[in-house]
Amino acid sequence: MNIAKIIAATALIAAAGSALAETPYPPQQAFTSTKTRAEVVAEVKQAGGDLGRRNYQDTFNPAPVVSNKTRADVLAELSQTRGDVARNNYINTTR
Repeated sequence: MNIAKIIAATALIAAAGSALAETPYPPQQAFTSTKTRAEVVAEVKQAGGDLGRRNYQDTFNPAPVVSNKTRADVLAELSQTRGDVARNNYINTTR
């Protein structure tokens, strides 16, 4: 008796699912723009240019870092912290 109910319920769910799958959601409508290409390009430039391209350039082509320290200064700093980067990071972030 229970198996018959399970099979009937499964068949009912499958039938309902297949019936609902035939109706597209959301209704498919063709997109029509009210702006010209020139207007869209002008809006993008006004908003700050092509932000995706700028983000890519900033991420993968960063400007070189300019330092005022000499090589000797950097080496002295490293020897002062004993070259233990993990310990130095811990000390500087827990103060």
